[in-house]
Amino acid sequence: MRLLIVEDEKRLAVSLAKGLGAEGYAVDVVHDGLEGLHRASEGVYDLVVLDIMLPGMNGYRVCGALRAAGHDVPILMLTAKDGEYDEAEGLDTGADDYLTKPFSYVVLVARIKALLRRRGGNGGSPVITLGEIKVDTAARRVHRGETEVTLTAKEFAVLEQLATRAGAIVSKSEILEHVWDFAYEGDPNIVEVYISALRRKLGAALIKTVRGAGYRLESK
Repeated sequence: MRLLIVEDEKRLAVSLAKGLGAEGYAVDVVHDGLEGLHRASEGVYDLVVLDIMLPGMNGYRVCGALRAAGHDVPILMLTAKDGEYDEAEGLDTGADDYLTKPFSYVVLVARIKALLRRRGGNGGSPVITLGEIKVDTAARRVHRGETEVTLTAKEFAVLEQLATRAGAIVSKSEILEHVWDFAYEGDPNIVEVYISALRRKLGAALIKTVRGAGYRLESK
């Protein structure tokens, strides 16, 4: 999944980006509200982590502008403030969740995963079952039958993109957008490398190549 962090505390933003990147997410970072609104309006993100106290435009206004424009991307608001009024104002502008600084990184990741599961419409269940393959998007674990299959963070992220849209064609560019970050300028054929690794670990028949279109994960 592709995340946008809008946070003017640069050390915190970089730390969050590194941690979430290690979890398998593609992460972009901006440090002011106007740029955050511009990026989030592009519609390529699965979730936005949005600080309230920002230069240019505060988080309340960014969130309100996104909702007014019809963007339904999940928004997790961060603030150093503490109080019911602040939380209510954040949620009233359309935020989906709220976290007060200082916060536990583990709690942040749990909140992000919960929002992404909710958006995925997976019946509230974090487990996607595809024949003998079970993909637990919350625990980020994969089983083939009774055997757990060890995947790298990037391998899991590619599989998750395919699994959440099982039966549909997912293009190489879509995988690049959501698994690698905005600044990635490497060889786009890196996707094929990870597809090959997943086929080797999970079975060659699981992921079909649709020539000229992308990849399809078999839903049965």
